[in-house]
Amino acid sequence: MPSLQVQSLAVARGDRNVVDGLSFAVAAGEILHIRGRNGAGKTSLLEVLCGLRQAAAGSIAGRPDESLRHWVGHKNALNPALSPRENLRFWCALNECDAAGVDAALERVGLKALRHRPCGNLSTGQRRRAALARLLAVPRPWWFLDEPLAGLDHAGIDLLARLLGEHARGGGAAVLSSHQPLPADLAGVRTLELHP
Repeated sequence: MPSLQVQSLAVARGDRNVVDGLSFAVAAGEILHIRGRNGAGKTSLLEVLCGLRQAAAGSIAGRPDESLRHWVGHKNALNPALSPRENLRFWCALNECDAAGVDAALERVGLKALRHRPCGNLSTGQRRRAALARLLAVPRPWWFLDEPLAGLDHAGIDLLARLLGEHARGGGAAVLSSHQPLPADLAGVRTLELHP
C-alpha cells in the first residue's frame, strides 16, 4: 500500500488559509491523529486528504482511490427513518459493495440487538457506532475519520481504539481528527497539531 505524501499543503476556508505549508506522510500501519482548537482546520484538512475538497496549494501523492478509502464524517450520514441494518445495506448498494458483512459489523460494534430499530430512536453514541460499522462491513485500507470519538462513552472509545489497532496491525492506515485524546495504549499513533 503506497504511503500518503503531503507537501507544502495549504487549505482554504472562505478567503483565508486555515492550514498553510503543511508537509507530512502516512504509511501502512500508521494512525495519524490530527488535533487542534475549533477552527484550526481539522475537518477541512481531512476533506482535502480524502478528495472531498480541493487544496489551495501544495501536493498530495498517493491519495487512495475512492474504492480504497472510508470517510466517516462527524454527521454520521444515517437516515433516521431506517434501521442501522437498512442504512448499512443502503450504503453498500450505493457503493456497489457486497452487503454480506453488514450483520457481523453491527454485532462487532455492539448493535446486534438494535439492528432493526430506526436510527432516529438510537442514542448519539449508538448512531456513531452504526456509522463506524461501515469500516467493518466493507474492509478498506484507508480510514479518514472526522471526530470519531464524538458521542461515544468509555466502552465505545475502547471499541474504536481496538478497531484502529487491529486495522493498523493488519497493514491499514487511519487519519482522524479529535479533540479528545486517544487511549494511551493504542500503538502506532502520531499526532499532528494544527494551530490557527
